[in-house]
Amino acid sequence: MLTEEDGKKLVKLARKTVEDFFKEKELKIKETKFKEKRGVFVTINTFSDHKLRGCVGYPYPVLPLGEALQKASFSAAFEDTRFPPLQESELDKIIFEVSILTKPELIKVNKPKEYVKKIKIGKDGLIIEQGFNSGLLLPQVPLEFKPKWDTKTFLEQTCIKAGLLPDAWLDERTRIYKFQAQIFSEKSPNGKVIQT
Repeated sequence: MLTEEDGKKLVKLARKTVEDFFKEKELKIKETKFKEKRGVFVTINTFSDHKLRGCVGYPYPVLPLGEALQKASFSAAFEDTRFPPLQESELDKIIFEVSILTKPELIKVNKPKEYVKKIKIGKDGLIIEQGFNSGLLLPQVPLEFKPKWDTKTFLEQTCIKAGLLPDAWLDERTRIYKFQAQIFSEKSPNGKVIQT
């Protein structure tokens, strides 16, 4: 578990990575104290209406957290193919959110219908894999919709994210993993950081 102080530092580092790119025109990985390998996602939202502006990360602990965070920040700002690259003029209109993940664990079931009982909305994130297809949704995603998603909807939407049919979670060939996240976010552009 990271401390609230660690979370603040990571969110500030996410923003600084993007701000520095506008000045230096290249991504420079800066040394940090965060050496442990962890999965991490950086989400960029618009401040005024909380719309997604970019979200990229590493589901598995393949890089030291500090390095993974900086690479994810850069990619969320400039390489998320769903959005045009971030412009410098947007920096005071966006907020950064950092999700530090636990290692994904395979959910074991006897029958696929049992998945519904093994996933907690608001606590678990999901990765769904089938063949070459894979999709991930963070734990906070089902809570962002009104009404909030139930477990079945969460499974269906993760299947869709993976490029599969919504009911692919009922297929015995589908592998489903869950993970948890510590989430830290700016309350306003470059403002106070809170743990959510």
